[in-house]
Amino acid sequence: MFRRLDDFWSAFESNCQATEKILATLTDANINQCVADGHRTLGHIAWHIVTTVPEMMAQTGLPLSSIDHKSLPPASAAEIIAGYKAVSSELAESIKKDWTDDTLEQTDEMYGMTWARGQTLAVLMNHEVHHRGQMTILLRQADAKVPGVYGPSKEEWSQYGMDEPPY
Repeated sequence: MFRRLDDFWSAFESNCQATEKILATLTDANINQCVADGHRTLGHIAWHIVTTVPEMMAQTGLPLSSIDHKSLPPASAAEIIAGYKAVSSELAESIKKDWTDDTLEQTDEMYGMTWARGQTLAVLMNHEVHHRGQMTILLRQADAKVPGVYGPSKEEWSQYGMDEPPY
């Protein structure tokens, strides 16, 4: 849970950079990759990350209008990436304009529970991390190069002068 906006900003910036790094690997060809029939595609998961921001923040009284949270995934990777950048930017601008450290302690009804807004922001970022992990698996299945987010990916070890792990 975030108790100070300064702490949130530090985490938010690195979170957005990590998500944008993964989203940059999307192509119009690979956004249809799914783990199995009947499961979300890579594009659906990416768009779910995008639409969760306005959906969740509306419940805190912070409406965001750049993306309709009920919209279906776009047909192009570029539109997904643009949607993420738009909603992330709008979220940052809205929080800077309307919230203070004290706002983070205010509570809202969220999914049948009561959360402090600082908790909502933490859950929003953890949600994004969770789905980024799913996306890396689907990217591997689609034969895309997976970028390292919390250190080098398998393909990036040599760039750091390290031998690729044997497993």
